[in-house]
Amino acid sequence: MIAVRMPRTSTARWSITGSVLAGWRIVPGEILVRDGTIGPTAGTGARRLRLPDGWIVAPGFWDLQVNGVAGAEIGDDDAEIARVAAALPAYGVTAFCPTVITRSPAAYRRAGVALAATRWPAQGARNLGVHLEGPFLSPTRPGAHPTAALVLPEAARLAQLVDAFRPRIVTLAPELDGALAAVTALRRAGIVAGIGHTDADAELCARAIAHGARLLIHAFNAMPGISARQPGPVGAFLAASGTHIAVIADGIHLAPATLAALAGAAGRRLIAVSDAVAAAGAPAGTYQLGGRRVISDGRVVRDHAGHLAGSARPLADGPITLRAAGRSRAAALGAAITAPRRLLGAPDPLAPGSPADLVILDRDLRPRATLLGGTVAWQDPLAGIDLS
Repeated sequence: MIAVRMPRTSTARWSITGSVLAGWRIVPGEILVRDGTIGPTAGTGARRLRLPDGWIVAPGFWDLQVNGVAGAEIGDDDAEIARVAAALPAYGVTAFCPTVITRSPAAYRRAGVALAATRWPAQGARNLGVHLEGPFLSPTRPGAHPTAALVLPEAARLAQLVDAFRPRIVTLAPELDGALAAVTALRRAGIVAGIGHTDADAELCARAIAHGARLLIHAFNAMPGISARQPGPVGAFLAASGTHIAVIADGIHLAPATLAALAGAAGRRLIAVSDAVAAAGAPAGTYQLGGRRVISDGRVVRDHAGHLAGSARPLADGPITLRAAGRSRAAALGAAITAPRRLLGAPDPLAPGSPADLVILDRDLRPRATLLGGTVAWQDPLAGIDLS
C-alpha cells in the first residue's frame, strides 16, 4: 500500500460541482475539500466552483515513467529534478516516478545523491518513488539505453541499487541470467518488477509473471510483437490476470490502430505513461537523457543512432490520444488516474482524508487547472474559470 504525504498544512477549502471521475465512471457530483484534504464537508469559508458543462474534476494524473520535462532532466542535478516536479502540474500530473535510465556506476551514484538532495517543491508533483529502467536490460533491445552500461541482475548488484534508490519500480529483461531470482527479490521487497527492453518470448514472460512481475513497460516498444504462434511479452501479459500494461500513448510510439487494439484487450489494466524526456513541453532542440545527447524536432525525440529516445509529449496528451483511439472518456482518464493507483496499491483518492490532489479537465480532456493539497498549483489563464 502506498500513501502520498501532504507536504505542509493547507487551509484550502473548496466545493467543486460538476462531472466527477470516480474510479472508472464519470458521474454528476461534488468534491468537497477541507483544509487541503477530501472531506465530508467543506466547512465555512469554502470557495464554490461550478464547472462548465462537459468539464470534469478528477484525481490528478500519476505518471510512472518521467525522465524529464520542460527542459529539465532527472539526472545528477537536484535543482533540475525539482524543476521537473514543479513543471508537471501544468500537465495535470500530481505525482510521478522520477525515472533513472541506464548509466555508468559513477553516474548512478551521482543520480542517487541528487535525488536524495532534492528539495521537492510544495506545489510540485509528489514523488512516488524512483523507477529504475535498467541497467538489467537486453543488449539486443536497448533502445536509447547505452549498451556498454547494461549488466546482469546479480544479487549483490541489485541490492546495491535498491539500497541506493529505494525504487518503487525496477524494469528488467527476464531472459538475463539471474533475472527471475531478481523478480522474486523485488516482489519480496514490495517493489514492482516491470518487464521491458526484452527479447523474451511469451513462455519466459509467463515465468517472470509467476515469479512476481506485475507490469509490462511501454508495450510493443523494445520487445517482440505479437504473431500467430509467437504472442511475445504483450500476449503473455494480456493473458495473465493481475498484471498491468503500460503504454506510451503519444501518437508516436504506437500506431493508432495498434493502440486501439491494445487498449481494448487490456481494458482496466492499461496504464498510460509519458516516458517524457527533457524535450517534452519544450521547443525543438538538443537535450540530455541519462547524460547522453538526444534531438527533438518538437514531436519526436531520437538519439544519435536514430532510436526513439522517450517522448516529447507529456502525460496530458495520453488520455486525449486514447480517446481518439476509441476509448470512452472515463476509460481514457482511468488509464492515467485509476490504473496506476491500483498497481501501486494506493487508497481511494476521493476518500475523506485523502490529499486534495485534483485536475480539472475541459470537455476535450485537456487539463485546465491542477490542485495540490487543495491549493491551485497551476491554472490555464485561457480556461475561462476563476480559481484565483
